[in-house]
Amino acid sequence: MNNIAFFYGDTKIIDEISLNLDSGRFYGIIGPNGCGKTTLLDLLVKHKTPAAGTIIYNSKDLARYSSKKLAREMALVPQNFYINFPFTALEVVMMGRYPHIPRFSAPSTEDHRIVAEIMAETEITEFENRYVTELSGGERQRVVFARALAQETPVLLLDEATSNLDINHSLSLLKATADKVKQTGKTVIAVMQDINLAALFCNNLIFMKHGKIVAHGPTEDVLSPETIRSVFNVETQVNDDSFSQSKLVVFRH
Repeated sequence: MNNIAFFYGDTKIIDEISLNLDSGRFYGIIGPNGCGKTTLLDLLVKHKTPAAGTIIYNSKDLARYSSKKLAREMALVPQNFYINFPFTALEVVMMGRYPHIPRFSAPSTEDHRIVAEIMAETEITEFENRYVTELSGGERQRVVFARALAQETPVLLLDEATSNLDINHSLSLLKATADKVKQTGKTVIAVMQDINLAALFCNNLIFMKHGKIVAHGPTEDVLSPETIRSVFNVETQVNDDSFSQSKLVVFRH
């Protein structure tokens, strides 16, 4: 990202951000509500267009990617997923295979294998034939997560993707995602509200405030009381926790 800017009306939401992201890393984006985190992801998947600056992906201007080509490169788990038509969970997850299926063709045996494997991995096989309109918010979120994994893209974008999930399923899905980073070199860029979950899974953290990058780098370097105070104006202690084997942030009310 080179000097990226974005406006809503006269309000600058992204303020000339420049950032290089290496592949094969798990990035966490952290910051207050309204600081531009979701907008940044929208710019990365071309849901929005920068008012200034350029985004280069694999040495090519992102603007030159077609929608279908980009869908083979990046998958997004959105913060909110609304669907009124009664698709089954299986049909929604299969949508993740559409970028790989030739036009006017049916899903192949391999597509069905991949979808079945992903649904088992995300523990949603039991409601594959249930309509998503009948699922709870957390169940629906797991289906959308599975759909993104079924795209099998090099880059996965998560916009508060576990916000509707209980801690068991949050840990399970984030661990599965982190394993893909280690095993296949997938790049994950995740907007997260829970700093301790970010510390547990993210290699690198990006702190945002007022549309700017306040701090970014390896988690062990940038996750500090000073950074958290400057971004959120709260007092904390940041400790090395032997139980989680990660940084642990403790807040004072």
